[in-house]
Amino acid sequence: MNLKKYCKIVIIAIGLTVLTACGKKSDPALENYREKMEEFYSSLSYYDQAINALDPEADGSKEELLNMLDQMNESYKDMASLEVPEEFSGISDLPGEAAEYMQKADEFYHMAYDGDFDEDNEALASQYYERANNRAMVILQVLHGEVPSVEGVSVDE
Repeated sequence: MNLKKYCKIVIIAIGLTVLTACGKKSDPALENYREKMEEFYSSLSYYDQAINALDPEADGSKEELLNMLDQMNESYKDMASLEVPEEFSGISDLPGEAAEYMQKADEFYHMAYDGDFDEDNEALASQYYERANNRAMVILQVLHGEVPSVEGVSVDE
């Protein structure tokens, strides 16, 4: 499973405390967004660990992987449905893009692993998965007040 190569979500989990560690209180909508995004990144961390713990040789591992990817896809959809606060308007397009890429990744992983293995579909799935995770990483960097540093993803200032 080529997913391990692209699972950088653990790094995201390390930075979760920064989301809630701001010194001053902000408006309730912003705090709600931060909380929901923290939940999103926690779920990604969980899926990252679970996927990396899979034994690819074990019976049912493909089904487990696809089930986790389906759940991760739902997490991305939930994240994309959140209204991005004005303070983060520069990333307003990224949640939707990330969710679209995760949807495509999920679809191509199913095509790759349902039935006979299909290497081409796995390669496409991995590319979409990486794009989704890159956008999630940029969103996290912006939420942390950092200048995004992920190649191929732009943010309006």
